[in-house]
Amino acid sequence: MLNILACDNSELPRASHDFFAAAVVGLGTMGAGIAVLLAARGLEVAVADASKDLAAERIGFALARAGPGGSGATRATVDRAAERIHVAADAESAVSGAELVIEAIPEQVDAKLDLLARISPLVPDAVIATNTSSLSIDELSQAVADPSRFLGVHFFNPPEIVPGVEVVRGLATADLTVASMVGLLRRLGKQPAVVRSSPGFIANRLQLALFLEALACVEEGLVSAEDLDTIARTTFGFRLPAYGPLAVADMAGLDVYESILHELERGFGARFAVPERVAELVADGRLGWKTGRGIFEQAMPISDAARVRDDTYARIAEAVAGIAPASGPDADRGAAQ
Repeated sequence: MLNILACDNSELPRASHDFFAAAVVGLGTMGAGIAVLLAARGLEVAVADASKDLAAERIGFALARAGPGGSGATRATVDRAAERIHVAADAESAVSGAELVIEAIPEQVDAKLDLLARISPLVPDAVIATNTSSLSIDELSQAVADPSRFLGVHFFNPPEIVPGVEVVRGLATADLTVASMVGLLRRLGKQPAVVRSSPGFIANRLQLALFLEALACVEEGLVSAEDLDTIARTTFGFRLPAYGPLAVADMAGLDVYESILHELERGFGARFAVPERVAELVADGRLGWKTGRGIFEQAMPISDAARVRDDTYARIAEAVAGIAPASGPDADRGAAQ
């Protein structure tokens, strides 16, 4: 399993307790993986799906996937996780006595509303989370007995491996509820990021914006699909494990970005217009690394920051050396290695 990595949510209160008993309702690809992840980190986990047999089958598959060659967990870790997972007859039985309930049924608003309305009165003191990639937390909270204890968690597939999780707070979500979830996710080895509920949240908004531009480039005949993915993987994508898009902008220089955006606007129109915030920062001399201030305040001299960056990039290059893409012209070579 992945190690616990820190993330900065220092504005949140300290969680008042750890979770020890959890329930996961809905054991598709995400729910079963989440249940195994919780159990592997020491929680007792009750699970439920459409039937007890289906729940047992899906948990068995998730445990097999989490073993050596899957998530990298040891056989002993997987065996201990299996001992902590208890298959319940139905959702109501699963949530009985739970301090944390994670609803992970398919992305259908009416079905989620119905399930939340049935189970939330049974666990008045529990934190209830819905695993969703895009649905409104505020809309779903209307079915929950205590919306202050309700929030979204957006795990990414496979949940045992991908470190990032969006913690999605609704208008009624209490700070302590968010803090408790952030604390648990850190305990699970995740890197949680707190976001407000909005269409698609943050990751999908970014991911789909990139997808639309990528597809447009291919459809305009500018590049093949294979070469487009090569560009994404080996240039800005190469940097993303260490630096997000805002940090990269500071690194490149906001004045440089402003100049590039002017050229893009000339070619593609107002959708690439320089954002007012960027223009203000440039006018104020906040250009990024070169001035020590940009979108972020630099914590170290530029020479030290550049050395850290170069060392980081060298480690990333070493880690990905020899890894072929999972699709495209080099996929067969990667499978043969």
